[in-house]
Amino acid sequence: MYRIAIEDLKRWKESSNRKPLIIRGARQVGKTWIMKKFGETCYEKLAYINFDNNERMESIFKGDLNIDKLIAGLQIEAGVNIDSSNTLIIFDEVQEVPRALTSLKYFNENAPQYHIVAAGSLLGVALHPGTSFPVGKVDFMDLYPLDFLEFMIATGNEKLVELIRNKDFELVTSFKGRYIDLLKQYYYVGGMPEAVSSFVSKQDYKEVREIQKKLLSAYEQDFSKHAPNETVPRIRMLWNSIPAQLAKENRKFIYGLIREGARAREYELAMTWLLDCGLIYKVGRISKPAIPLMAYQDMNAFKLFVLDVGLLSAISNLDLKSILEGNKIFEEFKGALTEQYVLQQLVTNKDIIPYYWSAEKSTGEIDFIFQSDSDVVPLEVKAAENLQAKSLKSYCTKYCPQHAIRTSMSDYRKEDWLINLPLYAVNVIGGILK
Repeated sequence: MYRIAIEDLKRWKESSNRKPLIIRGARQVGKTWIMKKFGETCYEKLAYINFDNNERMESIFKGDLNIDKLIAGLQIEAGVNIDSSNTLIIFDEVQEVPRALTSLKYFNENAPQYHIVAAGSLLGVALHPGTSFPVGKVDFMDLYPLDFLEFMIATGNEKLVELIRNKDFELVTSFKGRYIDLLKQYYYVGGMPEAVSSFVSKQDYKEVREIQKKLLSAYEQDFSKHAPNETVPRIRMLWNSIPAQLAKENRKFIYGLIREGARAREYELAMTWLLDCGLIYKVGRISKPAIPLMAYQDMNAFKLFVLDVGLLSAISNLDLKSILEGNKIFEEFKGALTEQYVLQQLVTNKDIIPYYWSAEKSTGEIDFIFQSDSDVVPLEVKAAENLQAKSLKSYCTKYCPQHAIRTSMSDYRKEDWLINLPLYAVNVIGGILK
């Protein structure tokens, strides 16, 4: 399975000011797999250390964090002679031994020649506020579920991906039917590596759903295992309310949908916990589309999305026929699923921080808005080929952006005031603005 993040890891390896690297991401997005794959393909040797339930490592890192002593212990544990010039050292589930996390500072300061990649669930790292975290002494990389282009590569459609990356929209349009079929599959399967791997090998949608349900169950168990006891019920209630939040025509998060009379202060810790775990994305509202967007964020209004479109399908109990063929009952939720899909593609783009915009005294809303150099770009999401874009047109008339984008199932075309970008090509949104 190809992950685009491998290219980021290769650049990290060759960087002249390389620091120990921490890979962040939710459970089961493929952190362990990508670290091992990177080590196997780009180094002569791989020293893999799993800190989960590892008393030996707790003992080794309990002392003064002397680098020579640590390397000696790591070599015995991994069964590998560690050579700084050709060995990748992997710290997996590093949050289980907080002193190992602290040691990265000393590796950076005293032994920068070693190549170290560490990973652990965000919830674990967030659990140790007393840990001396190596601020400024480590590099970070975020890993997400497979995006749509990675999904197409996994399913053997590399040539279709090439057309999109080359922005050859004339040929892309010729294969529109293929792209739409794959996109519908992605809405159901999503990008969680285990679900994608199962789908590629067996083409069994029922097994995919069973895998997704097991993942969701594992996340629920994490709530009970790792979160403060008094917060667990609120985490569950907030998490389970997200499909209902997204099913509304206005997808702004409403605390009253969690339970009647709910207040923000009651759920702040629960939301922070889910964000730190990487299980949800928070998209803030912008009161004014001006640069920098962050300065105009309304802290009281936002949308929440889950980490993966396939998991949203599973949480919502959407059946395969509704997604692949469509029906009237599904029509209302189609917009939510499409918006979730688009957001999931946007967050993998390091140059894009998505917000949304809504007017103060009208129903006008732009689904996503982001900064591109000196331009603020509005992005309207349409689930089908219905191309009415009243809010977008009204926004453009008022604010006159350099670029405005609508993404839908319609073909690519560039008009005077608008670029229509097919949903299945939304990953190259940054490229069409250059």
